[in-house]
Amino acid sequence: MTAELLHPTAHVDLDPLAAALSPGALVTEPDVVAAHSKDWALFCEVGAARALVRATTVEDVQATLRFASEHRIPVVPQGTRTGLSGAANATDGALLLSVSKMDRVLEVNTVEMTCTVEPGIVNQDLKRHLADFDLAYPPDPGSVAISSIGGNVATNAGGLCCVKYGVTRDYVRSLTVVLADGRVTTVGRPTAKGVAGFELAGLFIGSEGSLGVIVGITLDLIPRIPDPLTAVGLFPDVVSASGAVCDFMATGARPSLLEFLDGRTLEILNAYGDFGLPEGAGAMLLVQSNGDGSQEAAVRELERFTEVANACGASEVMFSDDPADSELLVAARRAVAPAMEKYASTHGGGELVDDVCVPRGRLREFFARLVEIEAEHPEITICTCGHAGDGNMHPSIFFDAGDPESTRIAQEAFGEIMAAGLELGGTITGEHGVGYLKRDWLARELDPVSKEIHLGIKRALDPLGILNPGKMLASL
Repeated sequence: MTAELLHPTAHVDLDPLAAALSPGALVTEPDVVAAHSKDWALFCEVGAARALVRATTVEDVQATLRFASEHRIPVVPQGTRTGLSGAANATDGALLLSVSKMDRVLEVNTVEMTCTVEPGIVNQDLKRHLADFDLAYPPDPGSVAISSIGGNVATNAGGLCCVKYGVTRDYVRSLTVVLADGRVTTVGRPTAKGVAGFELAGLFIGSEGSLGVIVGITLDLIPRIPDPLTAVGLFPDVVSASGAVCDFMATGARPSLLEFLDGRTLEILNAYGDFGLPEGAGAMLLVQSNGDGSQEAAVRELERFTEVANACGASEVMFSDDPADSELLVAARRAVAPAMEKYASTHGGGELVDDVCVPRGRLREFFARLVEIEAEHPEITICTCGHAGDGNMHPSIFFDAGDPESTRIAQEAFGEIMAAGLELGGTITGEHGVGYLKRDWLARELDPVSKEIHLGIKRALDPLGILNPGKMLASL
């Protein structure tokens, strides 16, 4: 669905909007607007937005959407724009509606074990704030230091510890949302339990700004997460490492982290920073366990991992109870994105990051297919890391961005990886979202009835089609 612009946006007088907003909230300087017009994704359209609204209050958001509805102007909701699917990219004539300045913690309730925050607060800042209360908010995407909670909700972000603790959706108790016409509603529940009416909060989680603008979030919290023990398993190839993931999880294991890095990723990380990662391995599994909170239980779980890894052909397994080792290894894992960005800059300039999630039991098949795809396209290089415990893999395709043929091949391989994920019973995106990048693939994943339901919900909540048009649902 796309908005029907009744008037060219350039001819709409924005002075009434400026008057309705907080002082200085409306920005029309072309350079500033352009600088806020895209996220980190490649191969995604970037339109020419008319203006940027830097909202600081709920009323700013309401005023923007009322004005946009009145004049049939597209609105692109934005957080910190760290996404990888183009969901925050401008469309022509749009108002960019940023909520990044709405970044307060409104309440921490230690009795209910909840916190209420504005959408712009950065994930890591919230974690630091909660540490003073001996509480934790577990979801931790790789962009934890720069991505906002509102953006995490809008994409249902995951992260490193989700194999045990779950994803963003599992912690959202309620949301305050401004709808396309400017009305405000609260969806979800105020209590730990509640089944009154439909579960409407779930509609907005992962909706990428296409149904409403999230302006308030109440999250469930847990007690401080115990410090983990860490193990590293080295394998001769990616297939044997993925097999160890399947077999380890099949024992009933509940690691707090289970990450996969292939040999090329290890090489790129060692070239990027002083991580001292093993060299020469085909793949590495990084495992952490905090058991039931006791060191004895964590040791038992890592001993079980050692047995399984060795049975799957591991060349070496090591584990440590030194917190410094754990911090260094996790820091290395979090450095994958900037390390690969630097690598791409010196190897043709092109990088496409995929985000395919498959059932854990199909990981062996997925990696076997990934090896085949790379062999079929020698013009590109594929490096893979990911949240192995969830079956959520992030193959990165490196190519020569200045060569049209190399670019075409990279996009072809990108699609083949998504197709492999679907064929194995998986999904085209585990946590990065659909946006522009995968909108055509969403139409392949959903069945006809599901497509009708998606469009019906969109029409009910955004009948004019002004919210983030041309993206997630555009191909349905």
